[in-house]
Amino acid sequence: MLLLIASCKSESGISINDLSGQQVSGIISYNATPEKQVEITRDIIFPQLRKFTRSDESVYRAYLREQYKDNILPVIISDQRKFEPGILDSICINGKISFYFGERNGLRLVRTFFPSMKQRVFIEKWSLTNTGDTAKNLRIGATDFLQHETGWNGEYRRKIFNNSSSSVSISPGQEYQFAIYYTATLNNESLTNVSWQETEHERNKFLDTISRNLVLSTPDKTINTLFYFSKIRAAESIFLSKEGLVHSPGGGNYYVGIWANDQLEYSGPFFSYLGYHNGMTAAMNAYRIFQNNIPKDNGKIWASFEMNVNFPFGEYDRGDAAMIAYGATHFLLASGDQKKATTLWPLIAWCLDYCKKRLTPEGIVTSESDELEGRFPAGTANLSTSSLYYGALIQAARLAGSMNMPKTVVADFEARAKTLSGNIERYFGADMNGLKTYKYYKENTTLRSWICLPLVVGLNERKNGRLDALFNYLWSANGVLTEGGKKNSAPQVFWDRGTLYAFRGAFKAGETNKSLNRLLSYSQTRLTGFRVPYAVEAWPENSMAHLSAESALYCRIFTEGVLGLEPTGFNTFTLEPHLPDKWDNVAIKQIKSFGSSFDIKVARVKDKTRITVVQEGKLLLNKVVNAGEKVQVSLH
Repeated sequence: MLLLIASCKSESGISINDLSGQQVSGIISYNATPEKQVEITRDIIFPQLRKFTRSDESVYRAYLREQYKDNILPVIISDQRKFEPGILDSICINGKISFYFGERNGLRLVRTFFPSMKQRVFIEKWSLTNTGDTAKNLRIGATDFLQHETGWNGEYRRKIFNNSSSSVSISPGQEYQFAIYYTATLNNESLTNVSWQETEHERNKFLDTISRNLVLSTPDKTINTLFYFSKIRAAESIFLSKEGLVHSPGGGNYYVGIWANDQLEYSGPFFSYLGYHNGMTAAMNAYRIFQNNIPKDNGKIWASFEMNVNFPFGEYDRGDAAMIAYGATHFLLASGDQKKATTLWPLIAWCLDYCKKRLTPEGIVTSESDELEGRFPAGTANLSTSSLYYGALIQAARLAGSMNMPKTVVADFEARAKTLSGNIERYFGADMNGLKTYKYYKENTTLRSWICLPLVVGLNERKNGRLDALFNYLWSANGVLTEGGKKNSAPQVFWDRGTLYAFRGAFKAGETNKSLNRLLSYSQTRLTGFRVPYAVEAWPENSMAHLSAESALYCRIFTEGVLGLEPTGFNTFTLEPHLPDKWDNVAIKQIKSFGSSFDIKVARVKDKTRITVVQEGKLLLNKVVNAGEKVQVSLH
């Protein structure tokens, strides 16, 4: 299992770490002071238990939650005085977060935080080791906090307690462990079989599954580690709803809800490669919920379903139909499941038909906004919606063919995609800031991050100008800025999803060297800089929250960007890998997709590329091709 271990820094600064299970989420904020002391705040959230709110509070975010500082902890007496931990030595993050303290008065302390995977329980485990030559006799006080509250669901009871013995003797070299439990129950519920040992065992099983599947190997340790952490963050943020398991962004704001972009477009396709059962279940549930709510009056489809996925929301059309069709077609192809495809085809067909009906005379799809929902102007027809519609048509043609639909259906999708590609070039193609690039909407006069989207779906016209705009004019220490004007004059607003799509599109288009340098910089910042160790949502909005679907997008840089993997059927895909000059090889092992398990390795052979595919231990493909050449793979 990969670990991120950081020595305690001398400078202070708030860092955060998100940890989630099906009925609890904890955001651990910590500040290491110059004196190497640590201040920890626990934001414990029970997403399914919703509070009554005042009129000025958002009913959508009214989760039962509270922040707790160290004054909630039990007092430990050693040698007739209160035990205080030694200086902070290091912090270990590995799907849990542990704080290691130096020895003080013959005792060394480790504090580890992790959620229950299924219950409304969050754990803070204490491990005390006797480093001296004589026994240590401790008296440990009780943490006993109980609070009752009436909410939307009924009567809530929050309880915090520790399970330590009141008197403990620790022999030299021995360890004593206990835990503080942060819990909540509803009405007459009772917590059964709650132990930190079993809770940690379940968490470790989850982490072991994630570590063994979809394993990236590149020459860069930072990228490999952030990829592993991204798998954890994407997969842990799954919550139990009244409609079953659903994936949600999390990050302190978005729980037990699904969105057309975050879940259906971003994370759904990712789960079709990870091999995590709960992820596949959550993705399928999200597509099913949207399908069950297709409008009956030819109106727009909802943008999200929140509040236990019972409450549809969406003031205007953000291009959601294009998002859904693009994500669902990829998910179904890569899942390799005819039954799933048959079940969800009505959703795809409706979304594609909806987009077709909203074509302008110039052949571009109209939408009232985009996923940024008015934060930045998008005109009446933006590049994002039309690009996603194009990508959805290409994948829908492949899916229809795999489902043995009439050839006329396949041909119609292909023809519509071909026409749309020309329309996109004519309508959006422009010279801006001296670059041959795309404008984001007709009246657009500034460079925008979403000009990367055509590259993601295989439209490479004006590639060089767009990449120059993304990785030079719009580039910042935190990735691609959302909007800019002239070089070095853009406002410092960024959304990581734009950067992550830009990387994917750039690698897919064969622009590897500049992309790698930028990717290394971004990965180093996200892994070991501030707000570590995951991709974030945005700044300044929500203070760079760790929304989970952004982590799924980080992983997709490598599957779809570096490897150039495109599903073409239920057991077929193409590969068009592009190795940066600094890398001689890249591999992803234990890809759990197309109903199978396989490894892909790409290695440089002089000026050519060797592509190796091993399916369940058997060599399936071993071919040397020209750099950037596309190959077709058929699994058995």
